[in-house]
Amino acid sequence: MPQSSSAVFRAGLVAAAALFLSACAGDVGRFRDGARVEGAPPASAPAPSEGRSVALILPLGAPGNAGVVAQSMRNAAELAVEEYKGAKIRLIVKDDGGTPDGARAAASAVLSEGAEVVLGPLLAPSVQSAAQVLRSAGRPMIAFSTDASVAGRGVNLLSFMPENDIDRVVEFAAQRGKRSFAALVPEGAYGNVAAAAFQAAVTRRGLSLATVERYAPGGEADAAKALTGLRVSFDALFVPENGERAAAVGQALADAGVDAKRVQILGSGVWDDPRVQRVPQFQGGWYAAPDKAGFNAFAQRYRARFGSEPTRIASLAYDAVFLVGVLGEKYGADAFSEATLTNPDGILGTDGLFAFRPDGTGRRALAVLQVGNGSAQVIAPAPRSFAPAGQ
Repeated sequence: MPQSSSAVFRAGLVAAAALFLSACAGDVGRFRDGARVEGAPPASAPAPSEGRSVALILPLGAPGNAGVVAQSMRNAAELAVEEYKGAKIRLIVKDDGGTPDGARAAASAVLSEGAEVVLGPLLAPSVQSAAQVLRSAGRPMIAFSTDASVAGRGVNLLSFMPENDIDRVVEFAAQRGKRSFAALVPEGAYGNVAAAAFQAAVTRRGLSLATVERYAPGGEADAAKALTGLRVSFDALFVPENGERAAAVGQALADAGVDAKRVQILGSGVWDDPRVQRVPQFQGGWYAAPDKAGFNAFAQRYRARFGSEPTRIASLAYDAVFLVGVLGEKYGADAFSEATLTNPDGILGTDGLFAFRPDGTGRRALAVLQVGNGSAQVIAPAPRSFAPAGQ
């Protein structure tokens, strides 16, 4: 990328914001240094008659929820192509069946059809298998898995990663004066990720970590009692429990005598659920998530186009198509290079500002919400930039 890539990428972010806010169907114009400029795209940008070939690999034929989610994401991707006509994208859709073998076959197929970049797969094992094929061909992936371990060279994750929302809420709590942290975390795959992300966020900021108590279903009461039996005090308690078990965990905290008026309760992205927000012990609790305004606007357009509700992560497919469209217009032959994809300025999408780190994991600018009266309200808006405060 040229030396002024950062400034140009910011211009792309402004163009993205214009498209998102107006939900226009192609009249986004050109932007340079934040100002609208009419005319042709840069000389380096191709103008193929059929458009750029972009592959979308999803578990469309998988049973259960995976197949439902995949179909919703396919719809969202097609909606993005329709709305962003200036991008001239030719979408190649393949079904990986939700299996690694299927993903490997799909990756080989899209290469033979000339795909320049691959969106998907969704499931971590499928991402790993597809990457084995695509890396050797030098084709980048923008995948949708939340498993950070599958990110890496050529594999960028556009997803709602637990590490982002947990880091954001710990950062906010520290800014509000909280200094000693404890956690009550469920066992299992999500709990393992949440516990590791929480401990890393606390340690990185030089805060005190009192304890991390783990529990299996039915073991909430004993774990909560262990918290009140500690000899060290804590002023913030992290409880990343979802809607299925939230009421039981809340009751266990109440029975153990954990006072939510003295200890600030913190949650993770799984708190973005009315069942969690109705738990009495979580009233006043904080958690981080994307601002809902963008998704609500997207969902309205999705309903008008398809006559059904989008799944929550359908917006990821929309943003992925949107991203490759913006980059294709701006950078031409360099659109999907590693330097372009990992530009730290990020781009504004449906769920706010996002960017890819050099290791392929994604970062997001998230709002902080407070639970109250069975719902949640934003108490700290999402940052408008990834630059440190004051820059």
